[in-house]
Amino acid sequence: MGIVGGGQGSFIGRVHVTAAVLDNRATLVAGAFSSDAARAKASAADYDVPDSRAYGSWQEMLDREQTLPVGERIDFVTVATPNHLHFPVAKAAVKAGFHVVCDKPLT
Repeated sequence: MGIVGGGQGSFIGRVHVTAAVLDNRATLVAGAFSSDAARAKASAADYDVPDSRAYGSWQEMLDREQTLPVGERIDFVTVATPNHLHFPVAKAAVKAGFHVVCDKPLT
């Protein structure tokens, strides 16, 4: 699983991750946690995501994850950004071939 948003100070990011891993069928392995590089790296550490998979932007995450072998890349993306940013992230993730979890309607 990869997450967009949900970095330090985000309530909903932790909710998304906790819900996804409850049944032990998902693991957070990558994220674009913040547009601020330092906050993104610190947030990755909070979630035990390796620095190599803590991305500086959601575009970078989608691009780099696509290059990984299928068994190593993320299976889906959860969108934990402010509501008005959901659509472009979700649309790009679907176009990149990833499943998407998004808790609000796409407008």
